[in-house]
Amino acid sequence: MEEETISLRELFAVLRKRLSMIVIITVLATVISGVVSYSFLKPVYQASTQILVSQAAAGSLASIAGMSFDNDAKYIETYNVILKSPYILDQVVKELDLDTTAQGLNNQVNVTQQGKSQVVTIAVQNHDPAEAVTIANEIAKVFQREISALMMIDNIHILTPAELPENPAPIKPQPVLNMAIALVVGLMASVGIAFLLEYLDNTIKNEQDIEKLLELPVLGTVNTIELEDGKSTKKSTTMNSKRGAKVEV
Repeated sequence: MEEETISLRELFAVLRKRLSMIVIITVLATVISGVVSYSFLKPVYQASTQILVSQAAAGSLASIAGMSFDNDAKYIETYNVILKSPYILDQVVKELDLDTTAQGLNNQVNVTQQGKSQVVTIAVQNHDPAEAVTIANEIAKVFQREISALMMIDNIHILTPAELPENPAPIKPQPVLNMAIALVVGLMASVGIAFLLEYLDNTIKNEQDIEKLLELPVLGTVNTIELEDGKSTKKSTTMNSKRGAKVEV
């Protein structure tokens, strides 16, 4: 069984043949992405505050001498869990009278430790930039207040409170990035569709298709036949050297 090979020239021929379809699909995907990003997706803003886990626990000299940086790092892992717990977030929702639940607020909050430092960042995402700032600061305040009762320590300090900038910029959506992704995806999809259509198309359109199908040279063709009534037919008869076979296209 002979293996079929496709040359680069044939590949470019397929792309050139379906060029209009490829351009239309690519442009359409890019335009749709832009319209959705600019008109339908609500902008999301982010505000963040930072808290410092100091080495002074319970404010005593004994604690200062006995607590090391490694111990504080272990405490930070626990703090990160407590910060997003319903115990803290329920109080934030209640005190700010938010139209959400602790679980809903949890989805808006992200708590991260800055490297291996003792600084923890509380980031809040919201459609309202002012509300994002208020929530971030309130979470830090509630946590600072409640951690003393939970763990009998007082080593949390608000390092940098969240502030509302004059011209807040949303972190998402990013229309330009979305359109660029849509352009690439649309281009890849349209090229794939072009090759799929070419693979599924097994009709005979010209002499080259006949030569390729029968693997025989074409002897002659009749392109147009004039009829008695003056009309013409576009039926073309091609003859090849295989038993005088005729193929109509």
